Amino acid sequence: GQYGNTWLCEPNLNLAYSLLFPAELINYYESIFNFHTALVLRDFIANLTHEEVKIKWPNDIILKNKKISGILIEKSKTNSVPCYIIGIGLNVLQSNFSGLPSAGSLLTQTSRRFDLLEIAERLHECLVESLCKAYPAEEILDAYNRHLFRKDRISVFELKDSRQNGIIKKVDTDGYLEVELEELGIRRFYHKEITLLY
Repeated sequence: GQYGNTWLCEPNLNLAYSLLFPAELINYYESIFNFHTALVLRDFIANLTHEEVKIKWPNDIILKNKKISGILIEKSKTNSVPCYIIGIGLNVLQSNFSGLPSAGSLLTQTSRRFDLLEIAERLHECLVESLCKAYPAEEILDAYNRHLFRKDRISVFELKDSRQNGIIKKVDTDGYLEVELEELGIRRFYHKEITLLY
C-alpha cells in the first residue's frame, strides 16, 4: 500500500482489483478523481448491501464502523501514455481479522456470503461506466463530504505529538481534511498528518 501501509488479503476470500485508466479521460484535479473513485466504490457497496456506507478520509470504505475496503491510485505511464492505476482491496468473505480491530468484511458486517467473481465483474462494470462520465467537480466534492465518516461528530485524533478531541468539518478541493481541534482550533491536514481513531 501507500506510505508503507500493507493490505493483507487471504486467498480466495477477498478481492484485489486493479484498473488501468487513461489520464486523458479525466478532466479534473487528481484529488477530485480520487474522491470520484471513492464515491463510485461507496455507492457500489451501498447498493450491494443496502446498508449505510461511509468514506473515511482519504480513501477507506467503512461499513458499520469497520474498514472493509481501501483504494490506492497512482499516476504512471504505459507505452508513454499517462494513466492512472486504480488498486482496490475489498474484504468479502474473510472473517478472521486478528490484530486488526478496525477491519471487517462484507461477510462480518452483513452476515451475507457474496460470490467473488460476480462482485469482481459487477465492480469492474460499475467503475468503467461511472468513471467515464463527467460530473462537475463541486458535485463530486459535495457528495464526498456528505458521505464522510464521522463528519460533524466529536472524535479522537492522533497528531504527531498529542491526542485531541476534534470535529471533522470538511474535505477541500485540494484533498486536505479540515478539523476543528479542541486545543488548536480549525486546522487543515494532508494525508498522514493526522489519524482518526475509531
